[in-house]
Amino acid sequence: MDAAHRDVTVGNLLTRLAETQPNRDALVCSGGPRYTFAALEQEAQAIARGLMAIGVERGERIVVWATNVPEWVVLQFAAAKIGAILVGAHTASRGRDIDYLLTRSGASSIVVTPGFRGQDYVATLREIGALSGRIPTLKRLIHIGDGAPEGFVPYARLRDLARTIEDASLDNREARISADDPVNIQFTSGTTGLPKGVMLSSRGLVNNAAAVANVMGFSPADRLCLCVPMFHAFGYAVGVLGCYTHGACVCLVDHFDPRRVLQMVERERCTALHGVPTMFLSELECPKFDRYNLTSLRTGIMAGAPCPAPVMRRVMTEMHLPEMTIAYGLTEASPGITMTPRDAPFDERTETVGVALPDMEIGIVDPLTRVDVAPGDRGELRVRGYNVMLGYYNDADATRAVIDRDGWLYTGDEVRVDRRGVYRITGRIKDVIISGGENIAPAEIESCLREHAGVADAAVYGVPDSVLGERIAAAVRLEAREGVAVVTEDALIAWCRKRLAWFKVPAAVRLVTDFPLTPSGKVQKFRLREEHLQVRHEYGHR
Repeated sequence: MDAAHRDVTVGNLLTRLAETQPNRDALVCSGGPRYTFAALEQEAQAIARGLMAIGVERGERIVVWATNVPEWVVLQFAAAKIGAILVGAHTASRGRDIDYLLTRSGASSIVVTPGFRGQDYVATLREIGALSGRIPTLKRLIHIGDGAPEGFVPYARLRDLARTIEDASLDNREARISADDPVNIQFTSGTTGLPKGVMLSSRGLVNNAAAVANVMGFSPADRLCLCVPMFHAFGYAVGVLGCYTHGACVCLVDHFDPRRVLQMVERERCTALHGVPTMFLSELECPKFDRYNLTSLRTGIMAGAPCPAPVMRRVMTEMHLPEMTIAYGLTEASPGITMTPRDAPFDERTETVGVALPDMEIGIVDPLTRVDVAPGDRGELRVRGYNVMLGYYNDADATRAVIDRDGWLYTGDEVRVDRRGVYRITGRIKDVIISGGENIAPAEIESCLREHAGVADAAVYGVPDSVLGERIAAAVRLEAREGVAVVTEDALIAWCRKRLAWFKVPAAVRLVTDFPLTPSGKVQKFRLREEHLQVRHEYGHR
């Protein structure tokens, strides 16, 4: 770990910046305020005292249900200063989702904006009984924006209430907080089932963010256009904390919209841009893309899904991102584990996830015996070190299932590593399809489908079969660029038949316009499986 950040809490990280570079830009928001580090620290302290004034105690969980508004960043540090634990809610959450999140986390408070994309957050909370006491732990509702509804504390009121709490009281509270205390709960995005609450510490988050930012060569001269969501570790940790471990500025985009992203980059002369591959593709395909001046860009992170080589080539050239990196990790690892260097060869950026980040142990083991595999062989990746989560909130059984007695976190990802220490993801252990007694890795079939000129992306999964146990199915998104011929399902099956062993050829291909994704950009294959079975039921498809 970097000695400068070894024992730094999230709350104290901002305090240090306010002392060392008070007048540098810290936070710029699209259509909103601008903060220097000194101003952001002052605001975070005020909101922290306001939270104390309404009774928020150390260890309480505060849910934030909002897009990337400036208050999100302020709350990130304000909550940390008083020892509260921030919990992010997906902006697309429905009543059942937010009910589960509030109940599962035992939240004492929720902070909301009016809503997003047609959904009224206040009405949703009213419908699930959050305003009438049905959720026993929930004591406080805080509203960001004008005209706070009845039953809600206006967010702006926290600033007024801050005057009732002395600075010394906040200082005393913050002095008792350790870098090893939980500071954030990230609910896993549910690729295989109900989300679990991942408890993360300042030590894990701050040091991991610093390691990731080191790879990108961040300095106070950098400005990150942050359009990935704050409710996810990509935004909360890699984005904001990654910048602030190096004194860089966050240019916050309220929610992902390719035009807004390009405008922010041009206006603020951003040097870095993060996202998942589909985000970068949307930016490249944005109308009048070539009219935006993106020459200030140099680096960033692409994560969450493999990047097709044609997309990466365009990102590096047309978007002026020659130092684009690929990062791999998972929420339970705070979140980064491996990363490609800024000067990595092109093929490493599209075919690998780079080398291990420093100060953590990585091993590859047989997923059944948990014995190390031979060099070059595939196996399950495990990691041990400062970055491993504290555990799943109130779920000891689930924690024991992924962290062993020696502290190893088992990722569920199948990988192999070459003699240079470069890692390749070869599949998901739980994704393995067993068809007719054959163990089949979807990643190989997905790679074959992506090689077709008409395919933009593919996701392969198993569906039940009374004879074989499982059959192979694929959801395919076609390439939308001009000059690309129209492709049929049968043509794609024939393409695979020429290139794969017979038992690896999909029995069914379904053309889709998009994939159901987690917030980090991973395909939710269980939803594709459900959609496949529903289509077969309704229309009699195979």
